[in-house]
Amino acid sequence: MELYQLSYFLEVARQRNFTRAAERLRLAQPALSQQMKNLEAEFGTPLFVRGRKETHLTAAGEALLPRAEGLLA
Repeated sequence: MELYQLSYFLEVARQRNFTRAAERLRLAQPALSQQMKNLEAEFGTPLFVRGRKETHLTAAGEALLPRAEGLLA
């Protein structure tokens, strides 16, 4: 896990949308999605429930959120 991945995770969680998060991070959306898949693989569990219009955190994502915020503060 890299710190930049956690910052990407936080932005997706805030925006609730991969496309908007990618725009704010100035990344291509497929690159952001791949980094989040890599992070999910590392944790061994999904962090997001991906919908067509909105993305929500799973229970694991909710648990990671305050820890990621703390690490990046």
